[in-house]
Amino acid sequence: MEDKVLEQVYQEGLEERLIAYIAESNGITLEKAMSIYYGSKLSTKIHNGNEDIQYLDYKVLADILKETEPELFK
Repeated sequence: MEDKVLEQVYQEGLEERLIAYIAESNGITLEKAMSIYYGSKLSTKIHNGNEDIQYLDYKVLADILKETEPELFK
């Protein structure tokens, strides 16, 4: 597999785990968690690979999201 394909597969798995964790840890639906994640600045950073943030653990990323963009959880 090409590096780009592997990176895409990794990122998709990361997003799935992150969204599921956001839903579970906040007692919300997957749909709401998806809305929070895809409406966040963090999702753009992960997608663009800014600061290699996409290599952090999904639980750490969920914590970062809640700390930096708490308004999305209201």
